[in-house]
Amino acid sequence: MTKTREDFSIWDCGPPEPCPSPFNLAQYVLSHVSRSPQKVALSIVGPAHSEDWTYQEIEAAVRCIATGLLKYGLQSGDRVLLRIGNNPYFPICFLACIAVDLVPIPTSAQLTEVETAGIIHHLKPALIIRQCDIACPAHENSCKLSTIRSLLALPPAEFVLGDPNRAGYIVYTSGTSGRPQAVLHAHRAIWARRMMIRDWYDLKPDDRLLHAGALNWTYTLGTGVLDPWSVGCTALIPAANTVPETLPTLIQTHHATQFAAVPGIYRKILNAACSLEFPQLRHGLVAGEKLPFNLSHAWERATGRKIYEAFGMSECSTFISSGPRIPTQAGSIGRPQSGRRIAIIGLNGPVPHGELGSIAVHRSDQGLMLSYVDDAQLTSACYRGEWFLTNDIGSMTVSGDIHYHGRNDDMMNAGGYRVSPVEVEAVLMDFPDIDEACVTDIEIDHDRSIIAAFYVGSIEVSEADLNRFVSQRLARYKQPRRFLRLSKLPTNANGKINRKALKSLSLESLHA
Repeated sequence: MTKTREDFSIWDCGPPEPCPSPFNLAQYVLSHVSRSPQKVALSIVGPAHSEDWTYQEIEAAVRCIATGLLKYGLQSGDRVLLRIGNNPYFPICFLACIAVDLVPIPTSAQLTEVETAGIIHHLKPALIIRQCDIACPAHENSCKLSTIRSLLALPPAEFVLGDPNRAGYIVYTSGTSGRPQAVLHAHRAIWARRMMIRDWYDLKPDDRLLHAGALNWTYTLGTGVLDPWSVGCTALIPAANTVPETLPTLIQTHHATQFAAVPGIYRKILNAACSLEFPQLRHGLVAGEKLPFNLSHAWERATGRKIYEAFGMSECSTFISSGPRIPTQAGSIGRPQSGRRIAIIGLNGPVPHGELGSIAVHRSDQGLMLSYVDDAQLTSACYRGEWFLTNDIGSMTVSGDIHYHGRNDDMMNAGGYRVSPVEVEAVLMDFPDIDEACVTDIEIDHDRSIIAAFYVGSIEVSEADLNRFVSQRLARYKQPRRFLRLSKLPTNANGKINRKALKSLSLESLHA
C-alpha cells in the first residue's frame, strides 16, 4: 500500500507570525518598561532578603552602558566576550551590547583560563567585560565590571533597529557530542521564543518565575530572565552560593508561580527533608536533560504540581514541549510548539510514524541559528535538504507526540543491536533503591560490546537483584551486564551527564 504524506513523521500546523522589521532584540525584551516602569523586573533572592531591579532601572542601565561601550570605539558587528559571574550585570551587559548592534558572547563562569583563551583565539572579541574573580587571560581591550558600573552616569543610547536576520549573539554548545561549538544567533531568535512562552511556560505578566540556575548559564539567561522580561513579569534568581535544599524556601518566601530547573535539582529538592507546600506555584519547568517519569511522578505526588518538559538545543533553543494547554502522551517529551515545523528524518527523508530517526527542525524556523561561527562545512553538514538534523534520536506518533531515545552518538551497540540508553535508564529508575541511573556501552574486545549501568543510591544493591529486575523488563540484548554504584554521576559544566567519562570508568572497572 502506498504511503501518503500524512503517514510520515512531519508536524506542520502553519507558520508563526513573522518577526517585525526593523527589529532589535534588546528593545523587544524591554518593551514593557513604559507600561510598568516601577514593577520589579529582576529580584536576586535569598532566604532573608532580595536585591530588586525595576524595569525602569534595567532599561536605564542597558542603554547607558550601551553608550559607554561605543566609547571604546566598537562598531556594529564587533564581538564582546562576557566573563561575569552570577550578577545582575550579566543580562544587563548582554542586552547593552545588542542594543547598539554589538554581538555579545555569554560564557559560563566555570570556564578555566585555558578554556577562555581558546574562545578568545577563535572568536577574537573586540572587547572583554570581566569580573575580577572570574578566570580570564589578559587581553589588550578589556573592561572591568567596576568600570561598567561607572557607565550608568552616561546618557542613554538609542536602540539600533535593523534586519531581524542580522547577527545578534553567540553562545557555545555544551559539547555533549564532541568539543563545544560557537553558535551564531540572529536578533529574530527572541521573537521565536514567543512559541515557547505560549506552549511551554504559559507565561503571564503577573507570574513570578524562579529559575534555579546562575545568571551566566544560557538556560537561565533565556528562560529565567529574557522571556519573563519580554512579557512583563518578574524574574527571580537565587543569590550566589544558594544550595538546592533551600530552593523550596525561596519558592515559598518569594511567591514564585513558576519554577525552572534541570532534573537533578528537582531530585535534590525531593531528597531534602523540607516542606514542599507551594500554594502559589502553578507548575514546574524542566529542560537540559530527559525528565525521568518516576521523578516527574514523585514531584507531582509531593507538591500537587506538574512539571512540564521541553526539548531543544543551543542551535534552536526549545521547540518541543509539554505544557498546561498541550495534552501529551505519557512518556513523550511533548509536541512541537505551535508555529514549528518538525520532522523525524531517516536516510531517505521523513520516516513513517513510530519509526526512529533524527529529530529535525525546518530550516525556516525563526529560532534556528544562522550558523556555526567560521565553520561553513559543519553548518552545511547539519542539513539534509530542508531539514536541520539535531543529532538526537526520536519517534513521532500520529498525534504529534515525540518520544526521545537519546543522542545519536549515545545510542548503544549491544550484540549488533542499537539500544536506546533512555529506555534502559527508565527501567533502572523504577528500582526502589536507585536515585539516579545512567548507562553506556563499552567495547570489551574488538568485536564485542556490553552495556554498563551506573547508579546512585543510598545502599549498594546486589548485582543478582539488579539482574533479576532488568531481566523481567528488558530483552536480553538490552540488559546491562555490569552494574557500578557511584557517589554521584559525572557531569559537565552545564550539569548534563558526561557519558564519555562513564565509558572511562567502565573500562577501569573491567580491569580492576
